[in-house]
Parts: sequence; structure tokens; C-alpha cells
Amino acid sequence: MSERVLSEVSGRIAADREGGFVASYRALVTGELPEGLLRTELLRGPDRHWRVQSLWRDMAALEAVRADPRMAAAPRLFREAGTEPDLAVFLLTADASGTG
Repeated sequence: MSERVLSEVSGRIAADREGGFVASYRALVTGELPEGLLRTELLRGPDRHWRVQSLWRDMAALEAVRADPRMAAAPRLFREAGTEPDLAVFLLTADASGTG
């Protein structure tokens, strides 16, 4: 079994662009999602720092999306909101789920 992969795209969004940024993310995830995307979420942190975390079936699924600029949606959302995003990729090595 291949290891799942978590991609993280993050950056600071100006206060006057946050509403549009959130709306763009919501519109994006209501459409067809890429093959191999297991989960994605938009997170807001302190000081207008935003992050899109996406869990992928494996590295091949992530690389297929990253190879096509039209499919690399999270970086595009940040650029459209006026910021150059930071990108990171992590291999999921252990996990647990609670009952919430």
C-alpha cells in the first residue's frame, strides 16, 4: 500500500480579500475534485494566515495534479487573492481518529 500524502498550501491574505478567498475555495470544492484527493480543508490562523491542507491517496495522485497548472487549484487561489503561497508536502506516517 502506498503512503498517503498531505499537501499544505499557505499564505497571508489581506483582510479585504478574505471573503473572496473563502468564497473561491467553497466554489472550488463544490465542483469535481481531482482523482486521488481524499480530503481537503481550509484553515484560518492568527494574523490572516490561511492554509489549505489536502490529503492524497499517494504521491502519484498529488504529482498528477501538480503537473497540470490548471489542476493545481490551491496555489492558484492564493495567487488570485494577491499572495505567493508557501508549499509543503508531508508523508502521512501515523494517524488516529476520534469519535468526536
